[in-house]
Amino acid sequence: MAVDQGKLLEFLLRMGDNTLVLGHRVSEWCGHAPVLEEDIALANTALDLIGQTQFWLGYAAEVQGEGRTADDLAFLRDAWDFRNVLLVELPNGDFGQTLMRQFLFDAWSSIILDRLTASSDPRVAEIAGKAAKEAAYHVERSSDTVIGLGDGTEESHKRMQAALDYLYPYVGELFESDAVDAAMTEEGIAPDPASLRADYNALVGKVLAEATLRLPEGAYSHNGGRTGRMHTEHLGHMLTQMQWLQRAYPGAAW
Repeated sequence: MAVDQGKLLEFLLRMGDNTLVLGHRVSEWCGHAPVLEEDIALANTALDLIGQTQFWLGYAAEVQGEGRTADDLAFLRDAWDFRNVLLVELPNGDFGQTLMRQFLFDAWSSIILDRLTASSDPRVAEIAGKAAKEAAYHVERSSDTVIGLGDGTEESHKRMQAALDYLYPYVGELFESDAVDAAMTEEGIAPDPASLRADYNALVGKVLAEATLRLPEGAYSHNGGRTGRMHTEHLGHMLTQMQWLQRAYPGAAW
């Protein structure tokens, strides 16, 4: 049975939109980070994420078959057409919030990309193979930073705990399943999102314990971002900046 191209497209958009939106968010720190080393590190992280976006959205454009490109999908869609999870579109906040968000995403990304290297879709497996190497470095770095700040000064610990309390309710969406996920799992293209939760909890729990941070009690999940049912107002504001040049000067090229 042939793979449902509409559902494959949706899966690819989800993967690409996550890295695109987070990549842009992280890039907003360029020239504003607390120290030069972190400024450079965050810029490099953003570049890695945008590079992954190029692969995911490039493949999505091919599957869509309308002669569009990765750039078209990035710059010429409106907010309600984006399929990213809510976690990645949240504002940067302070440095601690940015790093906590990065860690919570990196932990998930490192796990799903590792699973996707065994995808039945050769292109998905190839993209994941390249991205997994970057994700492994990203999660190592963000883990170390969360531990350093969480188990640092009283002020840094307080800020990291506040960041975790704010961001953790958005994590649940990463593991929700719908008809698209079911189809991808059935075809062997991608794992069931729920099957990633145990590994995620183990990884996050280990790092948070070393960081002397605690998960918020009774955390609930903010849902609906990736399916386009609900986005925060922040995504619209972000796209206004990210898409301005292409919208103002359609087809502009360097």
